[in-house]
Amino acid sequence: MQQRHQESERPRRLFASIANRASQAAGRASAFILACTVIVIWAVTGPLFRFSDTWQLVINTGTTIVTFLMVFLIQNSQNRDSAAIQVKLDELIRTGAVQNSFVGIEHLTADELEDLRKRCEERAKAVATNRQVERRTERVRKAHRGATG
Repeated sequence: MQQRHQESERPRRLFASIANRASQAAGRASAFILACTVIVIWAVTGPLFRFSDTWQLVINTGTTIVTFLMVFLIQNSQNRDSAAIQVKLDELIRTGAVQNSFVGIEHLTADELEDLRKRCEERAKAVATNRQVERRTERVRKAHRGATG
């Protein structure tokens, strides 16, 4: 069973790793400069190809493919970042202090972040239950002191 889980986890980890690196690379100034360079080269070659339909099709097809792939990369990155921020906020609310173990959790897979979120929720519920028990115990003590005193 553990072997099967590890095998299904590999493609997810690979995608998460590739998506993370690709989204970081796409957000750099060098990627923007490269994109601008491709457009300038395409525009300059227009007269050479007599502004043909094929010449126009090259840029249209290229931009469509890049846009299509980037949608998935950006969405994956945004989902992980959002989940990581939520878990960090939940931990801050729960403890009132930050744990260093939460630094960098945005690099985890979506499933790992979901597991971490569930564990944080369980701890928060346990803390809330303990607080309720403490309040009830304190009320009983006060009532007992009032009755005996």
